[in-house]
Amino acid sequence: METLKQIIRDIPDFPKPGVLFKDITPLLGDPVQFTKVVDHLKERYTGKKIDHVVGIEARGFIFAATLAYALGAGCVIVRKPGKLPYKTFKQTYDLEYGSDAVEIHQDALKEGERVVVIDDVLATGGTMAATVDLIRGNFKAEIVEAAFIIELEFLHGRDKLKDLPMYSLIQF
Repeated sequence: METLKQIIRDIPDFPKPGVLFKDITPLLGDPVQFTKVVDHLKERYTGKKIDHVVGIEARGFIFAATLAYALGAGCVIVRKPGKLPYKTFKQTYDLEYGSDAVEIHQDALKEGERVVVIDDVLATGGTMAATVDLIRGNFKAEIVEAAFIIELEFLHGRDKLKDLPMYSLIQF
């Protein structure tokens, strides 16, 4: 995983001053490393009867789609408000640099389905907490685990997700 840490690029002051953004696009552009990440995640969830992989906008979509394909599962997306064309459930949350909301289609999941929720970065945990609330509160699906490519440990995002099994590939 040290190789992955080395190819993730730091972008200072993005999206606003004082934020150090972890850019995964070099990882996505490296076919060997990207394949290793997807294969690693596939191994982690193979045999766990995953029905859907839920990806959070926007970079979470990339990993959700590839992991869902690798597992033979469905892919569900969670988006910013106004981006999904069908009826949605909505949940607001706080970010490390403001507030926002996420939405999911009302027919995206069924009660009892087993899901993995994935995003590129765990920062303060607000986005994942809102997504978990959407899934648990509206579908009563079983969240097997929340997965992240990067965890920014110094922001203590796990504190908002104490009752949620979590996995992060890389920690900063």
